[in-house]
Amino acid sequence: MSNPENYELTGWIAKKTGEKVIPYFATTRDIRSALKHYHTHMKEEFDEIIAGYLKEARGGDEKPEDVSIIKLVDALIRYAYENRASDIHIEPREKKIVVRYRIDGILHDVAVLPKPLNELIVSRIKVLSHLRTDEHFSSQDGKFRAEFDEEHFDIRVSVVPSIKGETAVLRLLSQESRRFSLDGLGLGESDLAKINAAAEKPFGMILATGPTGSGKTTTLYAILKILNKPDVNIASIEDPVEYDIEGITQIQVNPKTNLTFASGLRSIVRQDPNIIMVGEIRDEETAGIAINSAMTGHLVLSSLHTVNAATALPRLIDMKIEPFLIASSINVICAQRLIRTTCISCIESYRMSEKEYALIKHDRTLEHLFQEVSGKKNIRGLQLYQGKGCKTCGSIGYIGRTGIFEVLEIGERIRDLIMEKANAEMINESAKESGMTSMFYNGVEKVLKGETTLEELLRVMRE
Repeated sequence: MSNPENYELTGWIAKKTGEKVIPYFATTRDIRSALKHYHTHMKEEFDEIIAGYLKEARGGDEKPEDVSIIKLVDALIRYAYENRASDIHIEPREKKIVVRYRIDGILHDVAVLPKPLNELIVSRIKVLSHLRTDEHFSSQDGKFRAEFDEEHFDIRVSVVPSIKGETAVLRLLSQESRRFSLDGLGLGESDLAKINAAAEKPFGMILATGPTGSGKTTTLYAILKILNKPDVNIASIEDPVEYDIEGITQIQVNPKTNLTFASGLRSIVRQDPNIIMVGEIRDEETAGIAINSAMTGHLVLSSLHTVNAATALPRLIDMKIEPFLIASSINVICAQRLIRTTCISCIESYRMSEKEYALIKHDRTLEHLFQEVSGKKNIRGLQLYQGKGCKTCGSIGYIGRTGIFEVLEIGERIRDLIMEKANAEMINESAKESGMTSMFYNGVEKVLKGETTLEELLRVMRE
């Protein structure tokens, strides 16, 4: 019970059951989480809704098919929320609709629905998102708000026409995701200290790098949370604005009104900010304004698409930024990937198999990392961990994600290399000599601690 002192309720249960009632305290959140195991199975619920849709109308103010489609879309969103999905994909095929959820970065097929429902489902989503229901031949983007278990969250919608019908993708922006903290992202102690030191500087640039979906925006938001104090003015230009943060002026990029990253950034600079966040550096103009802002007394946070931290520096030079500006303005570069974490409810240890050992031996760099982190020259038969699958993780063996990071601090030696226009490989080697640990070193550490699995690390490395 969330309120064990509710004697009226315990007395009523004792009277009804004839048993002695011993109350135990549990939070409301945990009780709701436990009750999820007793919900109707998704397939059964969908079958019931579809059966209602197929029945003939029996009178009444509302048509049964209208009610059923409303229930069906609500059920799709509710199950996505309960299963921690970040995205819902509704994809029409030749004779069916496939519904897929992205959970911890991986797409899973969760339902197959009759093809005739596609138009009705997409129309319902368009109504919720205030999109044009009579437009079927151009893409549309929208947003609406949903509520489950007293939690409000935004859902971003993209509807795109395809040859088999309109495809809808819904992204769930849960408030739970806003409760991130910098020390909860998976950073090691030394890397965390580097980022905190860079965030305390009154000017300069902090860059987060990695491919799409690697958690760069989450890292930038986590830094903003630390910096968000009443005595500073913070402004951001984003595409899209993922989360609304109290106390920060957030601007949404809008190409239709010519509000680009570059034009928005120019406007922000005139608003007398202390701290500026640029969602992404995409072009030379944005890069130039961001670097100059970092040089002229602003702390600038931004992201860049590169494979590792060192590659960000030659990339900026390719964007026509002068090396001396890069060397004097960037404080730290954080490269990252997201990796699924082992379910702690069903984690078990095992000895590395011969097949896994062969995979590691095949990659000399990976073998060296395992030897270095484990402190053993012979890594055959090392103790590893995996989730065997349970109700908590939906028999997947993983629940949630964490980051693997490398944090490149711009010291004197790195500045000299930037001025010399050194390539990424030379910068990377110099950074390692200065104490930087690579993302995959961080990943191997997490594998040996049981935070993730070797299989998951290899998947992320291949990507």
